[in-house]
Amino acid sequence: MPGPQEKAITMKLDRIDLKIIRRLQNEGRISNVQLADAVGLSASPCLSRVKRLEAAGIIIRYETQFDLAKLGNFVTAYVQVRLKSHRREDAQRFEKAVARISEVVEFYMVNGQFDYLMKIVAIGYDGPARILEEMWQADLGIQSYSVLVVSSTPISQQTLPLGD
Repeated sequence: MPGPQEKAITMKLDRIDLKIIRRLQNEGRISNVQLADAVGLSASPCLSRVKRLEAAGIIIRYETQFDLAKLGNFVTAYVQVRLKSHRREDAQRFEKAVARISEVVEFYMVNGQFDYLMKIVAIGYDGPARILEEMWQADLGIQSYSVLVVSSTPISQQTLPLGD
């Protein structure tokens, strides 16, 4: 049986599905009645479509975003990591260790000069450095890493360009 990701690839989206997705990108807390009105459906068919999009794995989560500056002294850093070995078991060991670090809020395997890209959000200017030092000391097979500390965010919460 295909998993949710496979269904998402084969599911045909019509213009109303795209309207629903666009609206939810901008207003995730919208009520079903308001969403239905915005996309030109009655409430029941709209809810059915949303449930179908969720079941297909197209809608995977509803999130709340926070203003980190108002929550405390948080620092965001992007870290590019290169591993010593490219054996699958070494990569899995590294991935499992990183998954246990709560300050790593996004984590990607990438192509190019580095093997992984992670987004770290930690308290204090030395927070990301502390996390990286702990990773280095844990001997997770890191060959090298490069840190990019975020100084400002000119664009945030950009919606996906889904077309019409």
